[in-house]
Amino acid sequence: MEKKPPVIAVCGATASGKTALGVEIAQAYGGEVISADSMQIYEGLDIATAKPTADEMQGIPHHLISVLPPDEACSVAMYVEMARAKIAEIHAKGKIPVIVGGTGLYLDSLLDNIQFPDIPSAPEIRARLERESETLGRTALRERLVQCDPESAARLHENNLRRIIRALEVYELTGIPLSEHARRSRAVPAPWEILRIGIGFADREKQYDRIRKRVDLMLDTGLLEEVRAEYDSGRRRTTAAMAIGYKELLPWLAGEEPLADGVARIKQETCRYAKRQGTWFRRNADIQWIIRDEICENCGIFENCQKIIAKWQQDVV
Repeated sequence: MEKKPPVIAVCGATASGKTALGVEIAQAYGGEVISADSMQIYEGLDIATAKPTADEMQGIPHHLISVLPPDEACSVAMYVEMARAKIAEIHAKGKIPVIVGGTGLYLDSLLDNIQFPDIPSAPEIRARLERESETLGRTALRERLVQCDPESAARLHENNLRRIIRALEVYELTGIPLSEHARRSRAVPAPWEILRIGIGFADREKQYDRIRKRVDLMLDTGLLEEVRAEYDSGRRRTTAAMAIGYKELLPWLAGEEPLADGVARIKQETCRYAKRQGTWFRRNADIQWIIRDEICENCGIFENCQKIIAKWQQDVV
């Protein structure tokens, strides 16, 4: 039986150290990195979205970073199509794709080989739902989704109005919940041998402290200047404007509140996002976890990762 080509995925919450570990894996095993981040895929806001710097990349090619304009919506299907193409390119070079990111929906859709059904969009339904969100409130739309597709409602954050509307649109068009479409699309196994490595924390407060320190570092390296330049440019941002670190500073830029309030909100929202990421990834029994605060901070992450990879190579590759 022909062996499947290998793919290594590194996942976890924001500020867990995924970027550094992904680079170390790529260096040690001959790989290239593919980002799985729904904000880093857009051009601009490099600091706010924590894109790896040239120094952090250490010469390792990184893909699907800054490849879309900020006013273009990137669907999960679009991301998966681009990522599959990059995986094929990297395998053709004889290298290992290393998928690195914290957007669980992107990662799972790619690695579970989700086959997206050809469900057309219905602009008239979408426009009506958007109007209803303004008149009735987004909570009303989410409650409607709970009634017709509770699985999707549980998976989607209440502020993710775009995806809530899409789930309702799919149900109105087909009479079948989006979650059921997804279930049916998992029938074809992924064409790769996949290792999923997660970086987690046993102590949530240590995780949050790491996040707060990273926000302070982002401020020191030019976050305010980046956000102000983007704000002053007048460029239209839609999906990319959801990035934490941008929208929280808009009231300060408009002179409506002190800077300290915006910074506190960035830290608070980032911690909340990290909690949601952790909840998402912990549901996946295929992830091999490295618990960051239970091992040596400076020497243990990659060493633990090497042991996991060695066992995987022995067992399946």
